[in-house]
Amino acid sequence: MAKTGKRYAAAKAAFAGKSELSVDEAVALIKANATTKFDETVDVAFNLGVDPRHADQMVRGVCALPNGTGKAMRVAVFARDAKADEAKAAGADVIGAEDLMESIQQGNLDFDRCIATPDMMPIVGRLGKILGPRNLMPNPRVGTVTMDIKAAVEAAKGGEVQFKAEKAGVVHAGIGKVSFDDAKLAENVKAMVAAVLKAKPTGAKGTYVKKIVLSSTMGPGVSLDVAAAVAE
Repeated sequence: MAKTGKRYAAAKAAFAGKSELSVDEAVALIKANATTKFDETVDVAFNLGVDPRHADQMVRGVCALPNGTGKAMRVAVFARDAKADEAKAAGADVIGAEDLMESIQQGNLDFDRCIATPDMMPIVGRLGKILGPRNLMPNPRVGTVTMDIKAAVEAAKGGEVQFKAEKAGVVHAGIGKVSFDDAKLAENVKAMVAAVLKAKPTGAKGTYVKKIVLSSTMGPGVSLDVAAAVAE
């Protein structure tokens, strides 16, 4: 623990006095101070001027990261017959109907994305209390309730990120690994900013994006220049 403490303290010192950075500057700072032995995830967090308790202020969407997440995504699909075959051909990891529902009810949640054909929603709906809190519930608004199973599975496998505002109006997502080239990380950050801007709800009043912070898994965070970030 002492070693971890010294490493984090050194990173904090490197970040001291630095804020409101450009995307490129923040990426360079994060990468230079991610010194753990594993390939840390780079996370972006948005503090938004919304209250998700109101339906017209909920922020939800998807972002197709141009350079992927660097994480192998496990995809579960609720489908039958030809659509189940389509899911298998597209590379889905878990496929089923009632049997998949029962497996999830027993606590088997070894997947990162859940997709369903529309006719499966009466079954999937019974899992709302399990999938909902984990942001795994299929939703037509983000393309996970669809007849185009092939496209949905390929998008998930290719680095598409789903996001949803938490109670405090915070949206966060992993947008790559510190091993990525600076330019690729910066491109992913900019794509995520664009996706959050596009998802601005009709009920949002005043300042929509209040703060954006970039960090690595084990490192401190640094704030971005919001005006510059949203303008790119």
